Amino acid sequence: MEEQHRTVPIEAVLLYTDYAHGEISRRQFLDGINKIAVGSVAAAALIEALLPKYAEGQQVAHNDDRIKATYETIPSPTGNGTIKGYFVRPISADTREAKPSKLPGIIVVHENRGLNPHIEDIARRLALANFMAFAPDGLTSLGGFPGDDYQGGQLFNKVDKAKMFEDMVASALWLKNRPDSTGKIGITGFCYGGSISNLMAVRLGADLSAAVPFYGGPPADADIPKIKAAILAQNGELDKRLAEGWPAYDKALTAAGVTHEGYVYPNCVHGFNCDATPERYNEEAAKLAWTRTIAWFNKYVRG
Repeated sequence: MEEQHRTVPIEAVLLYTDYAHGEISRRQFLDGINKIAVGSVAAAALIEALLPKYAEGQQVAHNDDRIKATYETIPSPTGNGTIKGYFVRPISADTREAKPSKLPGIIVVHENRGLNPHIEDIARRLALANFMAFAPDGLTSLGGFPGDDYQGGQLFNKVDKAKMFEDMVASALWLKNRPDSTGKIGITGFCYGGSISNLMAVRLGADLSAAVPFYGGPPADADIPKIKAAILAQNGELDKRLAEGWPAYDKALTAAGVTHEGYVYPNCVHGFNCDATPERYNEEAAKLAWTRTIAWFNKYVRG
C-alpha cells in the first residue's frame, strides 16, 4: 500500500488526533501547531487543512432518491431517557411489495463528538448496500450534535458515559426488534464508536451477529469469551497504541473461539477512513476497509 501524500506534516496530523480525542486542550493544540508552522499564516493554513470538511467528504446526498432517511427518537429507560438517531433504509426495500421488505440492520456509532454529517453519510452508504442503518446520537441528552466538532467534543465529555452506553444498547435492540428487520443486526463504529462496537459485542452476546470496529479499543480480557459476534477489527499502522494492541486482542479472540479477522493498514493514521478529514484520510485503505466491511456484514448479518 503506497504512502499517503499529505499537504501537512505528519506531526500536525497526530497532534490533531490527540486534540480530537480530548487528550490535549485547544490551547495545547494551537501551541503545537504554532511550533510546527513557520508564522501565523502557515499556522492558520495548517489548522484549516486539518479540520473536517463534511460537504467535500459526502458520498451519498441527504436527498438521494435511492434512500429514505428520518430522524427517530426511541426510549432508553436505563440510559438518558431517550436517544435520537438517524435511520436510513433503501427505497428499493419498501417499493417491491405491499409490506416493506425485512432487512438486516447495522448500528453506526460516532466518534467522541456526536452524530456529525460524516457518520450520517456512513449510514446512507450502508443503506445503498441494502442494509437498514441507525446512527444514534450520544449527545441527545444535551441537545444533540451542535454542528461543530470542537463543541461536540466538549458536550461529549459532559455526558454520563455509562448512560450513553445504555443508549447505544437501546438503539441496537430497537433496530433488531423492528417489524421491518430480519432480527439480525451488526455494528460498526469509529474511535469511540469502535470501542463501543467491541463492548456491544460483549454486552449483546448472541443478539449481535457481527461487529466491525474501526480503530477502537478492545474489551477487557475477562469479557472476551462473552462475545458471540464475528469481529472484524480495522486499524491504522501509525495509530501505534491500537495497532500494537491488536496481536493481544487477536490472541484472546482465538483463545475464546470467536470468529474474527483483523487488519492493520500500512501508512495509515487514526481516522484513515474519514474522507471528511483529508489529511487523515487514506483513500486506498478506506476503500479496501469498506469493501471488507460490507463483505463481513453480508456474510455474518445477512447470511
